[in-house]
Amino acid sequence: MKKHIKKHWEHIYQTKSAHEVSWTQETPIGSLALIHICNLPKNARIMDAGGGDGLLVDHLLNEGFTQISVLDISDAAIEKAKRRLGARSRLVTWYVGDVLDFQSEENYDLWHDRATFHFQTNPDSINQYIKMVDKVVKGYLIIATFSDIGPTKCSGLEIQQYNESDLKSIFEEAEFMNITCHREDHVTPFGTKQNFLFCQFKKKSLSISGDF
Repeated sequence: MKKHIKKHWEHIYQTKSAHEVSWTQETPIGSLALIHICNLPKNARIMDAGGGDGLLVDHLLNEGFTQISVLDISDAAIEKAKRRLGARSRLVTWYVGDVLDFQSEENYDLWHDRATFHFQTNPDSINQYIKMVDKVVKGYLIIATFSDIGPTKCSGLEIQQYNESDLKSIFEEAEFMNITCHREDHVTPFGTKQNFLFCQFKKKSLSISGDF
């Protein structure tokens, strides 16, 4: 199954430009707003899970963050991002692999996931994801999924829709407490709307002030 999924995403990134895929955002407003709430120092360790050739990394570099990582299942997506960033790509740590298999000695101050978690459509993969982030995240967690009024598929693959209470309960049963949730209509490059649910969490063991 994982080989099939990787082949699927490699084909997408090898055959489509950024303006031919629905998830492209020139400015990831929803993600940046929640990242700013975290009030992270510029040397905070940040992971963009499923970042592909998305532009969040560009904005984080522009803001002066110095320890950014990007994880994606597709080699082609990562290579596109590297080519776009040019010399600045050397300032980023790149990982290619399935998010469920991710392991790291690093502890991340922020884990950002826009539309990777909602591809986990069965209890086993959801639990595996939660255990993984619980292990590698010491600070903040930002999860964005299609909402319960959003699409039921992405790029031809089934996804799991969420409402606020369902997404909160999943992560609050683990080691995270919810800070805020909001919905956002993402307008795709071809003019359609996709309703996203963004939720921000904090590790329960993190100090109340959020200091690092």
